[in-house]
Amino acid sequence: MRKILWVGISVLFFFVLSCGENNKKAKPDNYEVKIQKEKIPASKVVDLKNKGVGPVSKLTLDNKIDSQLAAQGSEIFNKMCTACHKIGKKFIGPDPSGIMERRSPEWIMNMILDPEGMVKNDPLAKQLLIEFNGSPMANQSLSEDEARAVLEYFRTLN
Repeated sequence: MRKILWVGISVLFFFVLSCGENNKKAKPDNYEVKIQKEKIPASKVVDLKNKGVGPVSKLTLDNKIDSQLAAQGSEIFNKMCTACHKIGKKFIGPDPSGIMERRSPEWIMNMILDPEGMVKNDPLAKQLLIEFNGSPMANQSLSEDEARAVLEYFRTLN
């Protein structure tokens, strides 16, 4: 009788364990794992390989900064971006200083040109949205030439 009782309890125990919901969570993206593991804010993560999602898939920069283009980019940045981005400090959006050391030129261009698409499809952009309290980057509807000028300005912000 004891054996039957122990077998019954054992079967019941395994049955209860195996009947729990199978809620396997989706595997987090590499940025999320790195950020959680090392407690690095997304704005400080260095990823120069990620090109982002958007119209710019390849961009080659000259070694020398084009000062005229950078001046144009500075004007555009000061007019369109300073409501959320401050040079040298975190604000509503990330500090653009040193961005060229953390992101690929293509990623930066794609973020400027299509912030909605980036937040929807790029894991690092998603993590930035979380870091900056869900404040999405406003699409300023810049042309590719204007975004390129802003990128050239960012090259001067090291």
